[in-house]
Amino acid sequence: MTDDTKKTGLDRKLIAMHEQHEVRSWLESFRCTETQLSDAAKAVGNSAGAVREYLAGKR
Repeated sequence: MTDDTKKTGLDRKLIAMHEQHEVRSWLESFRCTETQLSDAAKAVGNSAGAVREYLAGKR
């Protein structure tokens, strides 16, 4: 079953790399490439906050 694109809350705290609509949303939010997002998620997990901090440290 696919994620409901209208859900908020916990969904906005975690990055589901297997859900293309979420990946597109996070790419816009973080202003990064898909490779950068994937590398960050592999390094620190799928927490949006951890990924945000990781990407900020790489700039």
